[in-house]
Amino acid sequence: MQILDGKKVSEDIKNEIAAEVQEMKNKGEKVPHLAAIIVGNDGASLTYVGSKVKACERVGFESTLIKMPSTTSETELLKKIKELNEDDNIDGFIVQLPLPDQIDTQEVLMAIDPSKDVDGFHPENFGKMALDMSTFIPATPFGILELLERYNVETKGKHTVVIGRSHIVGRPMSILMGRKGFPGNSTVTLTHSHTKNISQITTQADIIITALGVPNYLKAEMVKDDVVIIDVGITRVPDETNERGYVITGDVDFENVSKKASFITPVPGGVGPMTIAMLLKNTLLAREQKRIK
Repeated sequence: MQILDGKKVSEDIKNEIAAEVQEMKNKGEKVPHLAAIIVGNDGASLTYVGSKVKACERVGFESTLIKMPSTTSETELLKKIKELNEDDNIDGFIVQLPLPDQIDTQEVLMAIDPSKDVDGFHPENFGKMALDMSTFIPATPFGILELLERYNVETKGKHTVVIGRSHIVGRPMSILMGRKGFPGNSTVTLTHSHTKNISQITTQADIIITALGVPNYLKAEMVKDDVVIIDVGITRVPDETNERGYVITGDVDFENVSKKASFITPVPGGVGPMTIAMLLKNTLLAREQKRIK
C-alpha cells in the first residue's frame, strides 16, 4: 500500500511555481495576481481563503482579499465582480462558496469572466473541459489528476467508480476519468444517493473517488484488493479526547480500507493540500494566457 501524499506533492508544485515566478521577476515581468472575494464570516471559508492568501505569498504571487459583509446584496457582489473582470492587474479571481441565501450562486459564477475563472466553475470552462478542450479544470479534480499522474497510477482500461455528483468534484471527475489520455481512458460509473446496491458496484471498482461528506462511509467489505482510493470527503467529527474537540475524517474507513488498497489518500494531507496548489497553477496559466494574447 502506498500513500498518495498530497502534502508533499503540493509542496513540489509550489516550489515549481515559485521558480517560474522568480524567472518572471528576473525578466522584469508582471507576476501573477490572484484575488478572492469572501462574503460573510463563515469560519471554514475564512480559514480556507487565508490559506490561499498565504500560498500566494509562498510562491511570490500578488494577492488581494476582498471581504464583504454577510448582508451584501447580489447586485453589490455582481458590481464587485465586474470591477475585477475589468481590472487588467488581476489575472484570476475566485468567489468563495458557499454564499449567503440572498445571493444566487449560479448568477455569480456566470458573471465571472471565463478567462479569469481560476476555480473552473463557469459553464464555458466546464463545457470546454467536457469537450476535452484546453481550459481551467476545477482545482480539486485537477489536484486528483495530478496525484494520479505523479504517482504513475494506471488508469487506462480501469473501472473508476465516483461516489457523489457535485459540480465541484463528482461530476467533473466522472468526465475527466473517461477522457482520452492520462490520467483517463477508464470506464466510469457515477454513483449517488439514489444508486441502489452501491456495494455491488464499489466491489467491482479498480479506482474509487469518493466525495460524499459522510465520515467512514466506505468500508473494507465494499472494496476489492489492490483498489486505488481517492478520498475527497472532509468532515469534522466531535471527539472529546482530542484537544481541539474534533477530528477531521474522510469518507473512507482508512484504517481497514488501507489494508486492501494499492494506493490511498489520507485525510487530512491527501486531496486537500492539492486543491490550493492547483488553484495557484490555474492562476499561473491565466497569467500566461494573457501574455500570449
